[in-house]
Amino acid sequence: MLVGRSAEAAQAAADQLGWAESETDWRSAVNREDIDVVDICTPGNTHAEIAAAALRRKHVLVEKPMANTVAEAESMARAAQDAQSRGVQAMVGFTYRRVPAVQLARQLVAEGRIGAVRQVRAQYLQDWLADENSPLSWRLDKEVAGSGALGDIGAHAVDLTTFITGQRFAGCLRDAGHLREERPVAESFRGLHGTVNDQRGPVTVDDAALAMARLESGAPVTLEATRYAWGRKNALRIEVSGTSGALAFDFEDMNVLHLYEANADAVTSGFRRILVTEPDHPYLEAWWPPATVWATSTASRIRWWTSSARWPAVSSPHPASRTVSMCSGSWTQWSVR
Repeated sequence: MLVGRSAEAAQAAADQLGWAESETDWRSAVNREDIDVVDICTPGNTHAEIAAAALRRKHVLVEKPMANTVAEAESMARAAQDAQSRGVQAMVGFTYRRVPAVQLARQLVAEGRIGAVRQVRAQYLQDWLADENSPLSWRLDKEVAGSGALGDIGAHAVDLTTFITGQRFAGCLRDAGHLREERPVAESFRGLHGTVNDQRGPVTVDDAALAMARLESGAPVTLEATRYAWGRKNALRIEVSGTSGALAFDFEDMNVLHLYEANADAVTSGFRRILVTEPDHPYLEAWWPPATVWATSTASRIRWWTSSARWPAVSSPHPASRTVSMCSGSWTQWSVR
């Protein structure tokens, strides 16, 4: 079941995504006996209430930022601990932890391949608000979203830092601010983008955030989160420097991890590019390597194949199919354009 505020929009999304039903009342969905898991991907000001109700009987996945205030987060944590004692599980959706290259980075740090962690640089750069005429959305309203770039995407940079290093933060100083005080009011929205009217409204969250922090070991961390970086679509980056090496990851090249080992031969030393797509890498035993490349291209192929717009009448073999036919004797392959 898919739940949304608008009955029409919820049903349209359910039809598109293959959900059996749609609903506008989340309480009704949470109370149904035939629903086992609740995925909370609503604006942040609703997370605490929905999670508290769902955790009484359902497993819960909640999107980040987990809550808009520390008090809400603490109440959700208590509810999750109580639920766990009854066999009910809860999780925050830090998806990037499960990227095979990130898992390998964590493994290499734990094995001591780069020595003791001495410094971390983490960034999350996007550009969907770089256009100053991009419309207002709930993500730009502090009362609804709780925070701006820091909570929306900076949370992922913070999480990857703690996940890869295995350390918690011990202190932090931050600076955040508006790069645009007002934006056009949206008439309609789809995803992160929409159409606007002549009215303008205030931006009440940070557009960009910078922070200097330190880990439990005392290692310094620099953090940056912005939705104002033209050309950066989903640049979640982290570089960890240790006493005997370093590693670097960029989600825009998600199959690759870079590793530097200081004890390498000086003449040929440098960052080594590791293509994390093989069966011995984390999670990859379940895939046909090269994993993500195949998974993404196969999903795209299925999407293309099942799109009604891609089904013209077959009038002749595809040019590539003719070549295959020539190379395969009497076998002929036919395909759509």
